[in-house]
Amino acid sequence: MRDPDSAAARAVADRMSDAADAVLAGLDGDRRGTVGRPWTEAADEERRRWFYTPTDHGGLAVADMTAGQYRRTMRLVATGLSEAGYATVTTVMGLENLLDGTEGFAGPDFGRERGRDPGQYQLRIVGSPGDRVWGWRFGGHHVSLNNLVVDGELVSATPCFLGANPATAPLLGSAALRPLGAVEDLARELIRSLDEALRACAVLSPHAPADLVTANRSRVVPGSRVAPGPFRDGRHGPAAAGGDDGATDAAVELTAQPRGVPGSALDPGQRELLLMVLRCYTGRVPEALAEREARRYAESLDEVHVAWAGSVEPGEACYYRLQGPRLLVEYDNSQTAANHAHSVWRDPEGDFGADVLAAHRLVHHAG
Repeated sequence: MRDPDSAAARAVADRMSDAADAVLAGLDGDRRGTVGRPWTEAADEERRRWFYTPTDHGGLAVADMTAGQYRRTMRLVATGLSEAGYATVTTVMGLENLLDGTEGFAGPDFGRERGRDPGQYQLRIVGSPGDRVWGWRFGGHHVSLNNLVVDGELVSATPCFLGANPATAPLLGSAALRPLGAVEDLARELIRSLDEALRACAVLSPHAPADLVTANRSRVVPGSRVAPGPFRDGRHGPAAAGGDDGATDAAVELTAQPRGVPGSALDPGQRELLLMVLRCYTGRVPEALAEREARRYAESLDEVHVAWAGSVEPGEACYYRLQGPRLLVEYDNSQTAANHAHSVWRDPEGDFGADVLAAHRLVHHAG
């Protein structure tokens, strides 16, 4: 009987291949060369460079595409996301216009005419769609999507980063735009539900660090601490929110043995909350694959540790981490007076498909 998870991964890869072929077919020579790279060792190494700051992510920016090319690019992006994931990504892209406005349309230029620019999201395709190994990346400020296809299956969609600046913005009718609102609120609800002893174990520091501990490192390495600043917008240094950054950075340092409270210590309601938080990350990929990922983490939930830093009060600076087998999730909302959120889902052993690529090379390139 055919593995349904494998069949789903193949179906997603087929849609990606069709969409990527359409993108490349619709590009002229120069633009095609900017998007596409043959699969080489150097190209694979470059593929693992990723960012979530408003810098050059590598590839062709949507601002430099025709309307049709832009549309085909977004079709490819959509093949790697759930409906909710695609809605969140496109909302985050649109926030660049809002951020530009909150900065008086005079924010940092980052070496280009317009610094906060929703046109500065870039596509790169490595290898030829349909080959044994190929992948694609789409990224810009607060978006980094990384996908690898091996032997006709989507084998990796991490690191998967989404951020929001502002994290909260007013809408008409006293409503609020919060693209990552549930990603923060569900985790806070979980922490607040813990009794005194468990909360003392889960809260690593009363102060939130200034950013994600693993930042945009290509590999998840124990001992990692928040990367030194300043941040690219020039307004926020690396200090922790409201505290001694050295002490906070030490408290939240990534360790091989996870810190915090294990899922095995949670009651049934808290375990369900933990699963709901996890689904905020696994739910970014196409629905069939999201179910596979959610099931995998549910099976090892006893070993998933929950750690928190910062205030547990809504609207105040916070950080949390979920760490377990083949899992690292980080969320930080501390910059810009706790109105600037970063979130990432990673696989410490298989980011960028590193584990599958190693096995593939062993089989197909031995000797």
